[in-house]
Amino acid sequence: MPRGDGRLSHDLIPGERGPQDACGVFGLWVPGEDVAKLAYFGLYALQHRGQESAGIATSDGHRLLVYKDMGLVSQVFDERSLASLTGHIAVGHCRYSTTGGSTWENAQPTLGGHSGFTVALAHNGNLINSAELRELVMERAAQGFDVHAGELRRGNTTDTALVTALLVDDPTKTIEERALEVLPTLRGAFSFVFMDEHTLYAARDPQGIRPLVLGRLDRGWAIASETAALDIVGAAYIREIEPGEFVAIDENGLRSCRFAEAQPKGCVFEYVYLARPDTTINNRVVHEARVEMGRTLAREHPVEADLVIPTPESGTPAAIGYAQESGIPYGQGLVKNAYVGRTFIQPNQTIRQLGIRLKLNPLREVIKGKRLVVVDDSIVRGNTQRALVRMLREAGAAEVHVRISSPPVRWPCFYGIDFATRAELIATGLDVADVCRSIGADSLGYISEDGMIAATTQPRDRLCTACFTGTYPVELPAEDRLGKSLLEMQLPLDVS
Repeated sequence: MPRGDGRLSHDLIPGERGPQDACGVFGLWVPGEDVAKLAYFGLYALQHRGQESAGIATSDGHRLLVYKDMGLVSQVFDERSLASLTGHIAVGHCRYSTTGGSTWENAQPTLGGHSGFTVALAHNGNLINSAELRELVMERAAQGFDVHAGELRRGNTTDTALVTALLVDDPTKTIEERALEVLPTLRGAFSFVFMDEHTLYAARDPQGIRPLVLGRLDRGWAIASETAALDIVGAAYIREIEPGEFVAIDENGLRSCRFAEAQPKGCVFEYVYLARPDTTINNRVVHEARVEMGRTLAREHPVEADLVIPTPESGTPAAIGYAQESGIPYGQGLVKNAYVGRTFIQPNQTIRQLGIRLKLNPLREVIKGKRLVVVDDSIVRGNTQRALVRMLREAGAAEVHVRISSPPVRWPCFYGIDFATRAELIATGLDVADVCRSIGADSLGYISEDGMIAATTQPRDRLCTACFTGTYPVELPAEDRLGKSLLEMQLPLDVS
């Protein structure tokens, strides 16, 4: 496993970071086929969920292999590395860090094992009882269990490594026996895909906060964070992995059991921004939900204007809906550089000052003299919108009216989205008029919470809206037992 020596870029707009999801996970069980390339393309379809590191583990029924590194899926893997990953079982992962720093040691899948079996685990979500799990690992170590069988000894500081250590610390039990003991102790969001030498497993937290779906191939099975990844590898969507469900797939087929009662609270922000528009969640196509959010915005916040433009690409479906409902023409006023994302080249101060222009550039001939409606999915700190409004005015826009297809983000997420802290969120302590003045727009309108929820077609009581309302479906621990760097601050883990 080569260790990446590149450095991730700073954000291209100083001080700004939009909502980032935790990870994408993908699993395959296809007898008689080397599935590494299928896993690669599955992860490629999930790249939007995490761009910091990527990894794939495979097994041929006898030995488990893993390859992971820092960077995008296309940067980590090539023909040679994929050819080395032989086997008919695979687990893949692309990461955005929400617990533990963005380091090679924290890349996934995480590994653990003993003489009986090896486990590779990929995790989308974020556990809120990591401090409690760390104490449990130390307690198990004091009782003589081999918690060193996971990646903790290699400096991994993630909640995923703690779960891996617990799954493999007792060689007298099978992975399924241990999983059904460990899974009920976890609190927060987790969509797991994991494997040993012979079996592919999946599990989803009782709230089902992060998505996880099951697909069928001609000769096997696939499990993925989103249905779009199933489409890429030619798998037919079967159903969602249910909240509180544990699944195992091997030569005997698929078997399932419950480790907890389902209490569905799917993340509403998956519909707003996180999921691909061509993904389906709970029988609702995400693109359709976003277009409906735009229509609702037009009804709730009409304005006289000449042109509706999106902030590419996340604002595009809602902008289409706004234009359809309002009758205002839809147009492309901004051009996005498709190749600007995470880079290993650090921008210097001159480049950094250019800010948003690295990603977006205005079409002056389209927007000059026009009254614009600019549609985006969310406002976090406000720096992006502030720079965008200024750029559009400099390009000759007569008016700039900003419309947002989610309510004001006022609370941080502890379930797998890396928002800014509450103090950094622009909507904390400011009303809409204040935010409008801050970003320099002529007017600002957010969709209502009711309008957003209606667009998803999901019952309100089956959705998590904590980042908008501050009502968390899984009770949070004390503040000093939360945080991305919690486990790093508590190192070293004394399990001797």
